[in-house]
Amino acid sequence: MNQHTYLRAYMAGIVVPTILLLAGAAAFTIARYVYNFPIPIERVIIFPMAVVPNAWGLWNVLFIASRSRLRIPIGLHGALLPFLLAPLGILLTYLLRFSIPGFATNIFPVIAPLGLIVYYLVWKYFVGTLNRIVNLT
Repeated sequence: MNQHTYLRAYMAGIVVPTILLLAGAAAFTIARYVYNFPIPIERVIIFPMAVVPNAWGLWNVLFIASRSRLRIPIGLHGALLPFLLAPLGILLTYLLRFSIPGFATNIFPVIAPLGLIVYYLVWKYFVGTLNRIVNLT
């Protein structure tokens, strides 16, 4: 099973965010239309639905392609991805004139390190496991 290494890496990378985004989209849809939650999430949901799984897949391909030259653990490699995704998300909110609530800027110093920890753990345990399942590592 040494064929299509990068395709297998891409597919292993997109599994986790695709499942999480499906669950998140269902939760926001229920909150918005059943409980009349006043945040118009449909204006910005296209970014996570289109970009995030693809970014995870390509990031995993980059990990597999560079593992012979760089001996960086997969968890640390995954924890670097938010440094790419966060500026893209902020740019999107600016371009769509989507207002970020004031409390979000106040809790950012706490949430950002927690997000990096979550990314580290998800990449280490979930994406790493998927890579082993498809015989990449």
